[in-house]
Amino acid sequence: MSENWLGRTLELEIGPVAHGGHCVSRVDGRVVFVRHGLPGERVRAEVTEDKGGAFCRADAVEVLAASAHRVTPPCPLAAPGGCGGCDWQHADPGYQRELKAAVVAEQLQRLAGLSREVVVEPLDGGPLGWRTRVRLVAGRDGRAGLRAHHSHRVIPLDDCPITVPGALAQPLSRRWKPGTELEVTSDGDSRVHVRELSTVHGRTRGRQLSGGEAVQHAADRDWRLDAHGFWQGHPLAADTFARLVAKWAEVPQGGVAWDLYAGVGLFASVLAEQAGPEGLVYAVESSRRAVSDGERNLADLPQVRWRAGRVEHVLADAPKPVDVVVLDPPRKGAGRAVADAVAEGEPDRIVYVACDPAALARDVAYFAEHGYSLTELRAFDAFPMTHHVECVALLQ
Repeated sequence: MSENWLGRTLELEIGPVAHGGHCVSRVDGRVVFVRHGLPGERVRAEVTEDKGGAFCRADAVEVLAASAHRVTPPCPLAAPGGCGGCDWQHADPGYQRELKAAVVAEQLQRLAGLSREVVVEPLDGGPLGWRTRVRLVAGRDGRAGLRAHHSHRVIPLDDCPITVPGALAQPLSRRWKPGTELEVTSDGDSRVHVRELSTVHGRTRGRQLSGGEAVQHAADRDWRLDAHGFWQGHPLAADTFARLVAKWAEVPQGGVAWDLYAGVGLFASVLAEQAGPEGLVYAVESSRRAVSDGERNLADLPQVRWRAGRVEHVLADAPKPVDVVVLDPPRKGAGRAVADAVAEGEPDRIVYVACDPAALARDVAYFAEHGYSLTELRAFDAFPMTHHVECVALLQ
């Protein structure tokens, strides 16, 4: 077992970016994942985690030779030992997108064997004031905040510069019972919804403090849905992705499409418009509240047939053959079983919306086993200042 380096300060040169909001360095044969540094920099880094394996984690606490892309973070809490909500505030926005592009390309190469140039596109509005959904927790002093990176320690907030202005005013203005969790959503009409979460006998319960039903606007529709159910966190993301899905899906009139992990039916709505009244869109979603909201929002599109259940459990009964499949899985991806089931439907086109590049690359490799090739890929900086990136892929 390696000597434990926890608390040790290392002088090192930072190497390439890695998935997860850090860069890679090597010291005495060990990999060191360094946060708050940039490729090519020389830093002093303090080891923050060492479990005795081939790698450890560290924070760059002093920059000895800075990158030309380094900037002063707009939030003083985006620093070693501070808030874990942002990863790249110390890099200029253009370089942040270059780092994310490098991560997507590396994951595709490593996990899917594909060499592809990737460009991460910005969404309008800039890198601050975009975040519409925040989950806060109250610390020991009752102040609400966010957790430190890889820690349960709560960093109290006065505000958050990446969050929609004013959205946190209510929950940050008072004290809470320590450990209380709060879900905050700012909707498309700038209404703020706050829900308090509590855990009793292992079960989490929510108590709505303000709002409850959100209004969102995307794909030429007004949506009414559970304020704390799934919706994109960036105000422009839902409409941007819906329009791209419509462009790539090309469902024929009278055709059949599957919308998997459908949420409230954002993509089902554009697929149904393409398929027309004689077509069919099979929308699968595990959240029964989302299905109920989806049925209500798309009541004018009877060609959308809803199914509540886990995707991997219900595809055996899905209408086949299918012309187009759209899937927007959670961060862990769809997985081999879902990829196999999708391939059994023999779609001409698969449009995959992904919030994790590693999961996307693994699933692209699974689809390749069934003869599907990645023909188009666009990546979007839908989460500026963080390491997260959204990709939309077309497989044929």
